[in-house]
Amino acid sequence: MVFDLIVLGGGPGGYLAAERAGHAGLSVLCIEKNALGGVCLNEGCIPTKTLLYSAKLLDGAAHGEKYGVSAEGLKLDHTRVMARKDKVVRTLVSGVNATLKANNVTVVKENGVITGKDAQGYTVQAGGETYTGKRLIIATGSSPAVPPIPGLKDGLESGFVMTNREALQLKELPQKLVVIGGGVIGLEMASYFNSVGVSVTIIEMLDHIAGANDADLVAILQKNYEKKGLTFHLCAKVTEVKADGVCYEKDGAAAFAPADKVLLSIGRRANTKDIGLESIGVALERGAIVTDAQMRTNLPDVYAVGDVNGQSMLAHTAYREAEVAVNTILGKADSMRYNAIPGVIYTNPELGAVGETEASATQKGLVFDVVKIPMRFSGRYLAENEGGDGVLKLIVDKEKQTVLGVQALSNYASEFIATAVTFVETEMPLEEIKKIVFPHPTVSEAIREAIFQY
Repeated sequence: MVFDLIVLGGGPGGYLAAERAGHAGLSVLCIEKNALGGVCLNEGCIPTKTLLYSAKLLDGAAHGEKYGVSAEGLKLDHTRVMARKDKVVRTLVSGVNATLKANNVTVVKENGVITGKDAQGYTVQAGGETYTGKRLIIATGSSPAVPPIPGLKDGLESGFVMTNREALQLKELPQKLVVIGGGVIGLEMASYFNSVGVSVTIIEMLDHIAGANDADLVAILQKNYEKKGLTFHLCAKVTEVKADGVCYEKDGAAAFAPADKVLLSIGRRANTKDIGLESIGVALERGAIVTDAQMRTNLPDVYAVGDVNGQSMLAHTAYREAEVAVNTILGKADSMRYNAIPGVIYTNPELGAVGETEASATQKGLVFDVVKIPMRFSGRYLAENEGGDGVLKLIVDKEKQTVLGVQALSNYASEFIATAVTFVETEMPLEEIKKIVFPHPTVSEAIREAIFQY
């Protein structure tokens, strides 16, 4: 059978592309070697947030005296937390399967490899069978980056070193955990393990954590976690992984961080190897597939969405890219824009951001103003965060009088940052935003307060 579309990969970008195309009436085949939902649903976004919610409940109860609530005998049952995580994942994976079935998508659970192109379309081999698609969407995702650090490979093979996949399957909590990398994944995992009583050390090569997020907010977040007992070694280079810890260099001196387990979290790399891209000549740049604004590759009727194109390794980016690709296939005008992609670190407090930061706006030579207010401007924030030091920062285009970026360190930041996304994406003038009614009392009102402070 010749399919109208073959989707290689069943993660967020892949399964949504298959769903949308199937719903539009195309005959669609989705090939995924592991569970549908990809890393996000099975080994990343969803299971991590499930664990973090349990940790948040524990943190809240442990510090309830600030709010007039006393609790005794608090404990977290890691086994039950993991069991609930598995239940949540099973439910959502089942939902993806049902949705694809409802949209007449054929699913093959095998490893798929592109083998070439003939008169009928592109050929993909999976499980000993060869399938042909008139069009092809590549959505093979990404994998943890593994640098050539002595002892690291052996540590991964023995289980002493974990990636996010193994960390989310831990049956027993370690006493000491060393996290290599202070980015989003490392911080979120460190947040959970710290809350449940594990001694956590983060080793980061840069002079700051949390990647390209706003420096002021990141500094506050780090102080929050230092108060909770996390240890940070910044400007530190890992030199070797041993059987009982991690060797690193800092300020020209050698040091050692003992560990029962090590979490490797230094970023991800696009899955472009061993999937047959060379058989049809797909263009790559720095290991990722090159795409245009319609998610097209250098080949006709071949698209790439999600982490595999290296543009923005976030599940919600993959969703939108999938929609753009399918709309393009269907002949609908659409294009992908990356200027208003939100990012969230689901620590406690959360850090939500969209658009430009002070640093990125300066680097681009933009003419802008900065409005920075404490989250205490929000009545609800004050009511729910005794002693909280949350901050909201607004980056304003000085000439256009529009919002270029918003960063927030606060509870619920992951939810109300969506409001800021709308302002950045639509370039809504400040005077128009001022006319919008925000619900009261909500933490989101801080955005409105910041605009009126300008």
